Amino acid sequence: MTSMISDLHIAPARDNELQALLQHAIDHKTKPPGSLGRLELLAAQIGQIQQTASPVLRDPAIIVFAGDHGVVAEGISAFPQDVTWQMVENFLAGGAAINVFARQNGIALHIVDSGVRHEFGQRNGLTGRKVAPGTQNFAKQPAMSAVQCAEAIRHGRELVRGLSGNVLGFGEMGIGNTTAAAALMHKLTGIPVADCVGAGTGLSPQGIRHKQQVIEAAVALHAGVTAPQEVLACFGGLEIAMMTGAMLEAAQRRMVLLIDGFIVSSALLVAARLQPAILDYCVFSHQSDESGHARMLDALQVSPLLKLDLRLGEGTGAALVYPMVQAAVNFLNQMATFGDARVSEKTAD
Repeated sequence: MTSMISDLHIAPARDNELQALLQHAIDHKTKPPGSLGRLELLAAQIGQIQQTASPVLRDPAIIVFAGDHGVVAEGISAFPQDVTWQMVENFLAGGAAINVFARQNGIALHIVDSGVRHEFGQRNGLTGRKVAPGTQNFAKQPAMSAVQCAEAIRHGRELVRGLSGNVLGFGEMGIGNTTAAAALMHKLTGIPVADCVGAGTGLSPQGIRHKQQVIEAAVALHAGVTAPQEVLACFGGLEIAMMTGAMLEAAQRRMVLLIDGFIVSSALLVAARLQPAILDYCVFSHQSDESGHARMLDALQVSPLLKLDLRLGEGTGAALVYPMVQAAVNFLNQMATFGDARVSEKTAD
């Protein structure tokens, strides 16, 4: 398969000498050791990513990738496919949840047409990177050609090169994309399809069973597809492929990656199979209420910061977790040490 990542290498973020410096700084703040819990681990992680004991967050952004899915023809969604382009219009009008949360937290929001089955024309706030007007129906044929998948990955990488900041969150919009994500999860982890499939936009139990059957039949049809990028082309979405490319480029540039829910995690799953060290750069914002996400996080051997029963997508979890990222960096940089504050340190266990 044509590859758009042959020039890419993501180095592990951890440096033992720097980790010792970071841990010393964290442990000597005016608090009992470990009392800031996960924020302490987060502060050290961001320091490792930026290769400094004094990290700085600059120009945070979230990219929302939108694309349509041919597998919708199999009746696997509770909502019609037109909702994809209608929600893009909502994003552009500033009326969606991601708009609200991004504004609230001072995060720049970029909306990308990766492959929506609709012509928007030239629009303020919309970046056009349409590879095709949606994918093919993977129940019948591969969702993308190798060339289309490589093009989507390339566009994702190029989009990141145009950003000025060092914190990037990921979001998506695409009716049918929980079906694509579940198929990717199954193929790349071996977890049974039944444990990967959930309600998506609100399917009934009967609808979930049908969705499972569609994926199982498609997996049987494409049984010979095993390599990560080939799996992505066969079962993924244009927005998922573009997101995968963006994640890989962002990690290579040592950015902090804010990972949202089920669909975003499926893109990361592909990226991690291609470049395992990418996980060092990821902050896992939350555990989605979409059935399967907890198991996907377990397969990645990671732990999310929040569990709010979200299942909206759009990058909402990434936006909501950003204040925690700020808090981790701020306490590391601004909190007094025992020596600064002339506060006595712990003397005995």
